[in-house]
Formats: sequence, C-alpha cells, structure tokens
Amino acid sequence: MRRPVLAFLMTVVANGFLLGSTFGPVSWLLSLVLLGEFIYFNLRPIEKGSAPTGRIWNLSSGCELLRLFLISCTATVMAHVLMFSALTPVEVLLSILWAIVVEAILFWNGMIRVYITSVQLGLKHRVLAALCGWIPFLNIWYLTKIIRITSDEAEFETEKWELDAVRAENEVCKTKYPLLMVHGVFFRDYRYVNYWGRIPRELIRNGATVYYGQQQSAASVEDSGKELAARIRQIVEETGCGKVNIIAHSKGGLDSRAAIAHAGCAPYVATLTTINTPHRGCIFAEYLLGKVPETTRQRIAAAYNGTMRRVGDEEPDFLAAVTDLTESACLSRNETTPDDPGVLYESVMSYCRKARHGKFPLNMTYPIVKHFDGLNDGLVSVSSAKWGERFTLLEPSGRRGISHGDVVDLNRENIQGFDVREFYVSLAASLKQRGY
Repeated sequence: MRRPVLAFLMTVVANGFLLGSTFGPVSWLLSLVLLGEFIYFNLRPIEKGSAPTGRIWNLSSGCELLRLFLISCTATVMAHVLMFSALTPVEVLLSILWAIVVEAILFWNGMIRVYITSVQLGLKHRVLAALCGWIPFLNIWYLTKIIRITSDEAEFETEKWELDAVRAENEVCKTKYPLLMVHGVFFRDYRYVNYWGRIPRELIRNGATVYYGQQQSAASVEDSGKELAARIRQIVEETGCGKVNIIAHSKGGLDSRAAIAHAGCAPYVATLTTINTPHRGCIFAEYLLGKVPETTRQRIAAAYNGTMRRVGDEEPDFLAAVTDLTESACLSRNETTPDDPGVLYESVMSYCRKARHGKFPLNMTYPIVKHFDGLNDGLVSVSSAKWGERFTLLEPSGRRGISHGDVVDLNRENIQGFDVREFYVSLAASLKQRGY
C-alpha cells in the first residue's frame, strides 16, 4: 500500500498551484503541509532498516523514487489536461512550473542515488541513459530499463547478504590452508582496484583467509614462477600456515605450475586450482606473433614495459609473456613441468556463446580465437584449459556465456544463471570439506 499512497502524495504536491488556484486558501494550506511530507519522503523513500547496507538502501530508495516519478508525473499531466480550461493563463504557467520543479526534485533524487550506488548499470547504461534523456518517449523506455536493472541488483544483493548472514557462523570458506589468489597477464594486484572484483570480500565474509600473488603484470612464465615462489615462502614464514591453496587465473596458472615444479615450492602448496588457464597454449597468439612485424612488436613491447615500470613492475617483459602463451611454448614447457604428486591439481573453464557476451576487447578476439582454437572465453579455448584430477566446465543456465573476465568478476556484473561469487564460495567450501 505504501507506493500508491506516496504516488498520490507526490501527485497532489505537484499539482499544488493548480489545487490552490482552484479551491482556495484551505487547499494552499494543505499543499504546504503535503510539501513537508514530500521533503520527508525524498529524504527517506523507504524504511531505514529495510536494506542490509547503506549502499543497498540508497539503491532501493533511488528505484522507489524513480517509480514514484513515473506514476506521479503521469497523473500530474492528466490532472493538468482535465483542469486546464478552469485556469487562467497565468495560473496554468505557474502550475506547470511548480509541477516541473517538484517532479525534477523527485527524478534527480532517484537518479543520483542509483547512479552513485549501482554497480550493474556500468558506464554503458549511464551514458545511454544520459543520451536517451533528451529523446521523448525513448527517455521513458530507458528509465524503465534503469529501474529494472537497479531493482534487480538491489534484490540480488539483499538476498546474497542475507545468505551470508545465515551461514556466517559456519565459516564455510575457512580452509585449513589460506587461499593465494594469483592474477593473470597484463594486470597487477592493486589495493583499491581488485583484479578479482567482489570475490575476495565474499570469501573473507565466509571465513576464508586470502592473500595475493603480487607478481609482475608481464614476464616469462619462469620469472613469474620465481616471483610467486618467493611470495609463497614469505606467507608461510610470516604466518606459520605451512602451505597455501592456490587459485590462479589465466597465465597465473602457468606461473603457479612453474613455481611448484621449478622454484622449489611444492612442499608449501596443498592445492592448485587453475581458472581459464591456457595449459596447452593459444594457437591464435602464435599466429598473431608471426603476422605482426618485428618493429611493431618491439614498439608495442617498449611502450608497455615503460608504462608498467612507472606503476610498479620492476622488469616487465611484454614479449616474453605473450610468447609463453603460444601453443608451441606451452606444449614444450609441459614436457619439462610435471605435476607434483604431493599437490592436488584441478582446473575450471568457462566459455562465451557469442562474441557480444564478452566486454571489449574480448568481443573482438572471440571470433579469431574460435577460428583457431574452437570454443573459447574470448582468449582461451576449452580444450586448452583442462588440467589435473578434476575439470569443471562452467555452463550458465542463462542465454549468455561467461567470458575470460567474467570468471574473475573483472566487470562486477551479475550474470543470469551464474553467480560468480557463490561459485568461489563453493570452490573454497569444497577444499575445506576435503581437508585442505
């Protein structure tokens, strides 16, 4: 009942001048009282305790305000049309101006709330909403789209928070050994921009202890493996944990295997779970390296290496990293990088159904990889990723697939049929159940 009452209130306030001019001083007084209520409901559109966090509350409040805007704006227009003939031109002008001010407050209060707090809108919907706002009728359609996206997000996040609250005491992700999250190529472990998106926080909320690989963004597999080995020894020595469970994405899986097999870290690793890792390499990477002129390759490498030195890499090597992802390099390295019998090896892979399922530039690379490597996630083929004692192929129940970035929550996107955070919770819970 709350929304119809609020919608009626907003409509009455928006028609304040119209009502006051038509029905006299009593209506003016009533309009002022309702104006106070209008201000109150703009500050608190829904009950304060109706959402688990401040962000979700503001997001839900913004959705409610935008819904009320649509309802009250429609009713206000109808009221002005019906009573137009009973007003003087001056009264019509004042009434319209007043209605515009009131509805604008309602609209912008709601829009600012969802723009600031929503994750799922992303840059695309924010820009498109701003552009569509100038086109009659299309702006109404896109506003309903914004409301749907943000209300679904608020509902989803509320359910996830409630689920975590229920199972908090069980600490389902509290594994025997801490989790070491190892990033892929061309990224680093930044403090404020997490490579793994919302996943680490979800794991920690459910009892996990999480560390990061902190290797350079681009280097040969062997050099990155040595960096990881040093990081693993540091964690073990400082915490006394004995071993770590590695969860590694993309090239990070190759780096981790090198750390175990060639850098003496096998005694300190309990498990290695690779996520979308090209264990057998990428044919398309080899093709591109062969097609790009040497001078162009060197210019790209020099630009990349110079940039990454400024942001923390000590000795970045773009070409070594890319070369080590080719099919020939990976197959050759596999012959000299045996799995250690004391480490549990498992692998996970996802794929896209269509090119548009991946964000740029994965939507551009998908058809190229498909031509050379077959079913893929935009970079890595399914056949290349299978490794170890257990292989998990992620197949969402929705229409779209899961890209190379989606599988580590790089875009912070809620994908229908695949809850990326819950997948990692189940992964950690499985390790815990098996004594790792």
